Amino acid sequence: MEPVREKLWDPALRAFHWLLAFFVIAAWVLGKFGPANMWLHFWCGYAVAGLLVFRLIWGFVGPEPARFRHFLTGPGKMLRYARGMFRRVPSYWPGHNPLGALSVIAMLLVLAAQVGSGLVSDPDDFINVGPLAGQVSQATSRAAVGWHNLGAVLILALVILHVGVILFYRFWKREDLVRPMLTGWKLVRRDD
Repeated sequence: MEPVREKLWDPALRAFHWLLAFFVIAAWVLGKFGPANMWLHFWCGYAVAGLLVFRLIWGFVGPEPARFRHFLTGPGKMLRYARGMFRRVPSYWPGHNPLGALSVIAMLLVLAAQVGSGLVSDPDDFINVGPLAGQVSQATSRAAVGWHNLGAVLILALVILHVGVILFYRFWKREDLVRPMLTGWKLVRRDD
């Protein structure tokens, strides 16, 4: 079956994606290089939290391609997709492919954990204390600092993987994944 151009990603999902990218990058940079501007890091974290809440809701009530049930598949479908992944042809998958779905879930879970650890962190500097640090034990708020630092590394690794896979699809498989996330339109093949 020939691929057809289809409106896949709705404006709300595309806005979510690019806003999440912006606020995650800003929070990461401010967290690493801006202790005097930590209040901006906090606000970026709040924005990420709000975006994650939106994505959770949109994953159940949004248009079909945005719904979790649309792209979460079983291990059999993942293995079949993985076997053909390195073929030098576009996949034309209608939405997130089965392996991409794992990446989406990993990113959402790690970001949620990062927001949670940031909210309860107390780095013992009496300045950059998460707003909910007083609601947990001191040991938990101190441990959350370590979790938050580990989360920053995991997020960086996931972002590098995400960009690497996009480049792999563009230059190896000859499939542009960026334009659909900008315009909403994607070439897809429906085999069913």
